[in-house]
Amino acid sequence: MKITKLETFLVKPRWLFLKIHTDEGLVGLGEPILEGRAKTCAQAVDELAPYLIGKDPRRVVHHWQAMYRHAFYRGGPILTSALSGVEQALWDLAGKSLGVPVYQLFGGPTRDRVRLYKGGGDPNSIKEWVAKGFTAFKTGVAGGRPARIVENKAFVDRSVERFAALREAAGPEVDIGIDFHGAISPQTAKLLIKALEPYQPMFIEEPCQCQNVDVMAEIARGTHLPIATGERIFTKWGFREILEKHAATILQPDLCHAGGINEVRIIAGMA
Repeated sequence: MKITKLETFLVKPRWLFLKIHTDEGLVGLGEPILEGRAKTCAQAVDELAPYLIGKDPRRVVHHWQAMYRHAFYRGGPILTSALSGVEQALWDLAGKSLGVPVYQLFGGPTRDRVRLYKGGGDPNSIKEWVAKGFTAFKTGVAGGRPARIVENKAFVDRSVERFAALREAAGPEVDIGIDFHGAISPQTAKLLIKALEPYQPMFIEEPCQCQNVDVMAEIARGTHLPIATGERIFTKWGFREILEKHAATILQPDLCHAGGINEVRIIAGMA
């Protein structure tokens, strides 16, 4: 089997999908997307096409190594997202050629249930979704305006009061994570985390800019709450630093950004 064409599809408002065509009529599907950079990712995929056309798509790991390691510039959000989508489509072709789902190629399933969390907007909606069976939610910092570098007590109080209302609505058996979106300064993050601790969030996600691994590690050492990060970290090498510095206890790699299915499997193994 040989790859004959790579075809990308822009879907409004911000999605990009990939089809890899072969001479045997099989088509592999992937999602080489970075939010807000769909057209750039499409061009990045197009620049990978000369290497891939004419190759057997089933040599997935070999192609990943060749596209990543032979490049003068490696990693980064655009290149790794493009590579992730291509890798997904190659696995799709490998599975289809054998007539099995991709998870069988990785040794079969290790579970048949996955716990989901839902965005928790307000106390009433949390009660509604708990009644439907959800046991976990995630919310954001709601201080009434964007956070400043050095925050006042009113901002922290408003943010904590809103989380406390969600906790009261959900009850102690339900988990609620809170995402700082990397948009809170370290000094304000420390204040917020300390004030949130009595309500035991499930985790604090991206308490500061996730590239500031040393700062995140310092924040992690200052609280007993789990720190989560990973959607903006790329490849096993990016996650290695997070793990070595104990900057987080929950890793959140994104299959469309971190390097693809096999790379995320390696990251999970490292975790």
